[in-house]
Amino acid sequence: MKLSIVIPVYFNQDNLYPLYKDIKEKIIEKIDYEYEIVMVNDGSKDRSYEVMQQLAAQDVHIKTISLSRNFGSHAAILCGLSKCTGDCAVVKAADLQEPTELVLEMVESWKKGNNVVLAARDGREESKKQIFFADFYYRLVKKTALPTMPEHGFDVYLLDRKVIKVLENLDERNSALTGQILWSGFRTDVVYYKRLAREIGTSKWTLKKKIRLVMDTLFSFTSLPITLVLLVGVGSVAIAAIWALIVLICKLKGAIAVSGWTTLFIFNLFSFGIIMMTLGILGEYLWRTFDASRNRPPYIIEDENETKIH
Repeated sequence: MKLSIVIPVYFNQDNLYPLYKDIKEKIIEKIDYEYEIVMVNDGSKDRSYEVMQQLAAQDVHIKTISLSRNFGSHAAILCGLSKCTGDCAVVKAADLQEPTELVLEMVESWKKGNNVVLAARDGREESKKQIFFADFYYRLVKKTALPTMPEHGFDVYLLDRKVIKVLENLDERNSALTGQILWSGFRTDVVYYKRLAREIGTSKWTLKKKIRLVMDTLFSFTSLPITLVLLVGVGSVAIAAIWALIVLICKLKGAIAVSGWTTLFIFNLFSFGIIMMTLGILGEYLWRTFDASRNRPPYIIEDENETKIH
């Protein structure tokens, strides 16, 4: 058998040597089967790709790929999966926040016949703000879109070759790769770990990217946004009808001398806000349809080095 380790890299120049050392000590020196490490530079503007090439010169089992710009982790991981040649592939982050020995546990689960093995968190050594956002996102996804999502989510996972082929054929834009994996429904196992605090560098996982992930997940795997708009619309019509009935009765009884301009203004402003929100949500769906219809590639490879093993 052959194991592929796919590592998306984005501004991780200081992590790469410690990462490789960790992988070598905890995986490479302990296994008796073939392996390869596929590192994908997702448009980093630091020395990440230079360090990747230095590592590749030391180990012929390392493939390095550099994308033309930052396409996002979804595209970088998909690129690495499409270039790997292993019977199974483990996607691992470059920030050393997941125990590397977890990979061996995942491989053992795969050997038992599981097509997908998720490394789910059962704890995090991170700030309360990060924990709150992560837990909120995963609970939202679990309740509204993907009921098989682990309670605290996952970033590290193992995929069988057949699952990789399915992900390549899906060819979806503006989606979440983790959601696609759960949606595919393959036989899945879960192993648990405690997410460590980041010791080297700073995270590039910005608030903008977090919001984008929430939107991509909800728009791709659930009809919740449209359902919410429908409910708000129905509620607004009901309130308007009740209010109109009350005003009519009061007018007939002579209880209203002058119609309330303030009330009318507030109601119109509220209605306008609902309309604009509805147009915004519909616009998101239309944009995703248009973006998919252009058939642009999810990533563009600028440079690729593959050392041949003799």
